[in-house]
Parts: sequence; C-alpha cells; structure tokens
Amino acid sequence: MSGESGQPQPGPSHAGLYLEHRERDKAGVPGGVIRRADSQRRRSWIQKVIEQITGSPRQCVTLSEVVPVTVLAVQRYLLEDEPRDTVPKPPLYCYDVTISDGVYQEKCYLDPSLNFLVYQNILKVGIEMRISRVSCLYNEKRLGQGILCIDKVHCGEPLDVISVETPFRNRAHEEKPERPLRGGKSHYLALWNNEDPYGDIWKTNKQPEEFNFNNIKIISLSHLELTWNSRKNFPALLVRVLHKSKLRYYGKPNKKMIEPYQTYLEVADSSGMVSVILWNTLCPEWYKSLRVGLILLLQDYTVKKSYPLRIQPDPVDPQMKLISTMEICLNLRDPPTNIVIIPEKQLKSEWKLPKLINRFITRSELDDMPENSICDVIGLLSFVGRVQRSKKKENSEDFWSYRWIHISDGTSEQPFIVQLFSTSQPEVFENIYPMTYFVCTQLKVVRNNSQVPKLLYLTTTNESRVLTTGHRGQPYTYDPKAKKIIQWIKTKTNLEAKNTVIGGYYPYPPVPETFSKYSRFIKAESLLTTISEVKKVIEDLQYREQKRIAIQGIITAIKYIPYNHSAGSAPAPEAFWNASHPSTSQAAGKEDHCHERGSKRSQDDRPMGSQHFQYTPMVLSLCAKRKILQGPSANPVPVPQPYSSAQMKGSKHNIPSIFSSRESSTAYATGKSRRIINDRWESRLWRDKKFSLRDHLHYGHVDPESIPRKFILEHEKFLTQQFNSQPAKYIPPEGKPPKLDEFQSALSLGHFEVTILGLNHEIAIDVAFLPMYSPEDVQASQIDTFLTCMNFSCVCPPEAPGSGRLPDPKALAGDIVKAAADLDRVHIIGILDICNLGNNKVEVCLQKIYTPE
Repeated sequence: MSGESGQPQPGPSHAGLYLEHRERDKAGVPGGVIRRADSQRRRSWIQKVIEQITGSPRQCVTLSEVVPVTVLAVQRYLLEDEPRDTVPKPPLYCYDVTISDGVYQEKCYLDPSLNFLVYQNILKVGIEMRISRVSCLYNEKRLGQGILCIDKVHCGEPLDVISVETPFRNRAHEEKPERPLRGGKSHYLALWNNEDPYGDIWKTNKQPEEFNFNNIKIISLSHLELTWNSRKNFPALLVRVLHKSKLRYYGKPNKKMIEPYQTYLEVADSSGMVSVILWNTLCPEWYKSLRVGLILLLQDYTVKKSYPLRIQPDPVDPQMKLISTMEICLNLRDPPTNIVIIPEKQLKSEWKLPKLINRFITRSELDDMPENSICDVIGLLSFVGRVQRSKKKENSEDFWSYRWIHISDGTSEQPFIVQLFSTSQPEVFENIYPMTYFVCTQLKVVRNNSQVPKLLYLTTTNESRVLTTGHRGQPYTYDPKAKKIIQWIKTKTNLEAKNTVIGGYYPYPPVPETFSKYSRFIKAESLLTTISEVKKVIEDLQYREQKRIAIQGIITAIKYIPYNHSAGSAPAPEAFWNASHPSTSQAAGKEDHCHERGSKRSQDDRPMGSQHFQYTPMVLSLCAKRKILQGPSANPVPVPQPYSSAQMKGSKHNIPSIFSSRESSTAYATGKSRRIINDRWESRLWRDKKFSLRDHLHYGHVDPESIPRKFILEHEKFLTQQFNSQPAKYIPPEGKPPKLDEFQSALSLGHFEVTILGLNHEIAIDVAFLPMYSPEDVQASQIDTFLTCMNFSCVCPPEAPGSGRLPDPKALAGDIVKAAADLDRVHIIGILDICNLGNNKVEVCLQKIYTPE
C-alpha cells in the first residue's frame, strides 16, 4: 500500500523498517533490532527485502528474488478514518500477516485489496506463500519508521512441518500486549467475529479478596432507584451477579475509542435486580474474571436512565423486583470504578443476597414448553457440528459464529437440538466435542407446530453461558433435575460413546412442507434466485458462511455416488466417483492462488480435485418414504410414517413395502423419455440439451469436511480443530496428525449428484444431496432433505447387531434414483444450502424440492 492511503498513527508496535543512521549498524537489522543477520546459518530473505526496498527510490518494489515463506499469523483489527477523511467510511477491517523465512519472522500489513484472500480463507496460517511485490508505508509522526506492506502474493498449500522458533526481526513485534501495525487501536479482534475476546489484553487474574466493611456505607438497589436523580455521590452497592451478557464491540472508523466494548451484568440484592454496564477498557480488565454467581462490591459508579430499547432478562425468581428505570455504569475513568470480588465465605446472612436459581428442563418436558420461553439444560453432548457463520446485516462485514449441537439427558430418545452462537467464551465454544458434560443457560425455545415437519429447537440468547468442566462446587448440582441427569451421565457406556458424531453438513432448521410457508420467512425481493445468479451468490459468500436460496428448474439427471470401501479393518483409501468436472467457465484441475493489489478476484468456480474416503462398513437403514409422486401431475400418495429404530427391531416386515422389490442393474423404467440403471438416471431432455448449454455449474461434489464423522476420543483435539474455524495463529500439531478422510463416516448411503436444468434450458447446475444421519437424532426424521416424494427420509442406526435384515444402502439408492425419475419434466423449486468451506471450496446441497402447489 502506498503512502497515499494514509499514515499509521504512533503506537508501541509501530516499529521501523529503517534506521535514521543506517551507517552506524550496517550489519545490523534495520529498525533497531539487536540480532545480527551474520549470526544466522543463512541469509534472511526478509532482511534482503528490507534492504532492497530501503535502497529503492520508489515506495513499491517488484522483488527480484521470490522465495517461499510460511504464514504464522493472520490478525484482524479496525482501522480508523485517516485525519483527512471528512465523510465516515463503513468499517474497514485490516489484517496484519506474520511471515517467517526460516531465519526471521516479520509482521506485515496486507493491502486491503487483498483482504478477500482472508475472507475466502485462501490466505491462512500454516500455508506456504510467495510475495512478489511489496511497498513501505511510513509513519510520518516518527523518525525513520515504516511498515512492510504485502501488495502481491501467491498462496500455496499447507505445509507439513513448520518451525515457530524463529525470532522476530523487529523486537517491537514481540512486545506484549500485541499492537496492530496501523491506527491507534490497542488490540486485535477475533479473526471471524467481534464477540469473542482475543489477545493478551484480556486479563483473567481477578480473584476474590477479603474486604473490611468498616466505614463502608451500602445502599440498596430499590433505595437507589428512588433517589439517584437527586444524588451527586452514590454509596456502595453489594450485589450478586445473576446474568452476564456476551461482549458487544461497537468500534467504528470515525470513533476514536481505544477499546470500544460493552457488556451487561444483571445484578441483584434483596430489593431487586438491575442492569450494570461495563464500558470500554474496563471490559478487557474485568470481563473474563466476572462470573455468574460472584458477589461484587461496587464503588464510584454512575447512574443513568436505562436504554429504552433494551430488553432485560426476566428474574428467575418471580418474587424479585425488576428495576428497569435506571442502569449502573462502570468506567475505568470518569470516575474510576472500584470493583471488589467478595469471597463467598465472607457472605453474611443479614445481607440477604439472592441465591442462583436455575430453570432446568428435561428433554421430555421440552415438547410442552411455549415458544420464546427461557430455560437451562444439562446433559451429554452426542453431536457437535462444525462452526458456521452468518452475516449480521446484508452487505455487512460483521458475522455471527454458531454451531449446531445435540444434548442428551436420558429422559427421551430425542436430544435437545441447540443452535449455539458464540457466547464470548471462545475457550469453550472452540473446544467442545461429543461425550462432554454440557450445561447451557438462558436458552430460548423456538417452535412452530403448524409446520411439517414440526420445528422445535433451542437457541442461545444474549445472556447464555456455557459450562463444560466438572460439576463439583457448582450451585446447580443441588437442583433435583440436574442431580438426576448427572447420575444418568455416569451410567453411559463406551458402546454408547461409539454412536457419537462430530462435524459435517447439518441442514437445520428444516424447510416447511410447502413453498408458501417457506416464502413467509423470506424477503420478497430475494425469494427466488436464477441459476445464472448462483455463481454470484457463491462468490459473495465468505469463509464458513452459509446461505439458503430457492431456484426453479427441471431435474434431468441423478447419480448415486457410494462411499467405496474394501473389506478389512484398515482399508486403503479409494477414490470415489469424481463429480467435479469443470464447467465452461472453469479451468480443470487445481489452481494456485496468485493475487496482487488492485486486481479483481477471480470469477472462476474452481472445481475440487479427486477426493478420497476411507470407510468402515456400518449397517444403517433408511426411514420410510412419506409420499410418492406417481407422475408429473399426480397427487401425492401417503405411505406409512417414518419408523423408529425400535419399531424396526427384530422384524424385517416392519420395513415399508416400497423396499420389497429391487431392480437389477440393467432395469429400465417405463416410458421413452427416461432410463434408470440402478444408481443413475438421465432424461431425454438432458441428452438433447447438455451439449448446447450456455453454462454448466458443477457443485455436485462433497468435501470431506461435509461428511459427519464417528467421534474418537483419542483424536478429540484433531477432530475439534477440523470443524472449528481457521485459527488466527498457527498451532503446532502434537505428533503427526491424521487425515480427516481416514476417520469413519457416519453416513453409509453415500451421496447423490442431482442435475437441475434451468427453465430456459440454457444453464444447468449439479448439486449434492446428502441423506443425513446422526445416531441419537430421532429429530433427523424431521429433516426434509430430498424430493417432496422423499419427505422425512433419514438414515437411522439399528438398535443392536443382528436386530433384523435391513435394506442394503445401494438398493435404497436405487429407490431414490427411481423416485427422482418420476419428476421427469416437472417444473420444481429447489431449496439449496450453499456454504463456503474456504480455499475456493464450495458446498451446494439440495435440501428440499417443491412441486407446483
């Protein structure tokens, strides 16, 4: 980036590339570094780049020697408006990239025109990267200091071996806490959201301390409510923390706030509950130390009228008064707030502070809970999905991070299905895995009984908190429901642990049974997307962002793609049928990522290379089909409801009659316009049109990350990292890490590639369909995944080995292919889930198909 884009502000980490008197230390490293290059075994490439750009009359240099470097960190922050700016700009997040050449590390500024490399997770930690053009950006408020800027890069593949022991060329980059290279901000943000505390400015060492209450005047909350308008000085408050909200980052380019954070505490004494706000620098100082249940002594606070649009959580105790007319404000300055954590052992009965009360419900009670009611849950994690992201607002740079999880408590065959958003507890959110004790508070019930399938799940609120460690000493252990569930958790066996699943594509919430119901929740202007617009939708998605769209077309072909495996306990990986043929706008094979400042990002949809899976046989069954269309204009004919695994147990006659007859590998369906060969079908229309298309988009492949995996406790760290978001700093693996496709899939049916031709017969798109499976998810029978004629299809595990002969997965695949053929020449509306998996890998999955109502 050239100096015309603005100058960095002074700060402790804005160390120089240049010395004012370079002749004083010709062998030294510019920027005042005491390490000497000649002490290294080989010359530092970074050092040579510094010397080259220092001797150049221009501020931008195309490097004569380009060598691979390793990316060790990618860190994000908000850059303020430059002083000359008069019109505030939208938030502009910048990235500092730490590289290593094997001799030195260097923190560089990534030109904003290359930010999309981070958005797409192409530029990430652990990869090899080649930098071919750099520039320098001077700090005009300091003598002889500048920043090395990356202007053109070539992003390569992840490296197997990476050294993290190389020192920084510039010692200032080692200072703690870390500081961004540009602007006046004192800290970095989390890489993928703004809610998580990130970096070393967040302190955790606040401990309870004995306090002498002599000469301390304490006021009750109810008395303060009546008198705060007429007071100038406020006596101390002695309260208990009942709720703690997640962080809110409100930084803007035109706001000169050093640490623009805010969080709410709901505190109470014997007279009522009130909101307390921690502002700005006080959040990094105290946020991670303030836990629900602590006793606080607050002094030197301010009081203001409460924000009218904020909704306070209701007190758990219905007898407690909710004080909503005022808010307590805590600041590091003006005045400097004094916060003391009082030890529980110092608690006196005359204080009459409220006790923590939980609202635990069991899974068997959830069915009767009204919509939007608040509850707490405790249980054992049986499924942990991958981290996903969604935009807070359209055209926004800010995202929510969330994942789907299942919690079992032994009171029902069905688990709690929870949409777990980040609760500003990254140490928990990023380290949960199946077979973990799990407590989550302040969850909201989401339900819609009029929808088919019924919608019922829980979602986190602003005050939700998560606990996954041991229960000893926690107040909730005295709750009768919690005690019973904790005892149930202790009875879980290793056999049950083998039925746990982690990661993969999880299409929830389910789509309603009719398009009219689906359209009620969608904005009119974005209800339908043309197939020609799908590529633009995909291009606009950022890493792990998932979006649901509806397209119109005609199903013209379907192929079944099994998971190949060989007999034996440790079969070698085998390549399954590769559906990733390049479209007319694609280049075949793998492509490297080479980008420079000012260039537009590639418009290509890069296909994936061959994919390999290793699979251990597992007998599964397909639940009953609910409807079967007899032809393009026929009415659906109902068949029995899905069978549970308990109903299937012991008798093959429980399997619906549709599975009783099987086609041979050369069987043909009636009619001249279509042909079925067991695992694939294509229509006459497709044979006539496929060679004259204007474009054919190929997204029918399935990435290894999209396959749910059987969880293995011995590899919990590796599996957890695979389904988390990309970290901001490189984490060295412990030993030689395995590969994801070496882990057993929790699917046995494979997947399908479905070809949908646009109504104008000009563009076609291949999409994937994955029949979903999760071992304890009876709710999976509510996931409407494929055709309307396959409503409620799901894959269920058997109750026990030898529980009856169940349909062969390949035979079931033939039924699905045949069902798709029945929709020949029918205009359909397909609901697609699109997710950007990063590094130019995109997943497009068909969740439901509507036929005209």
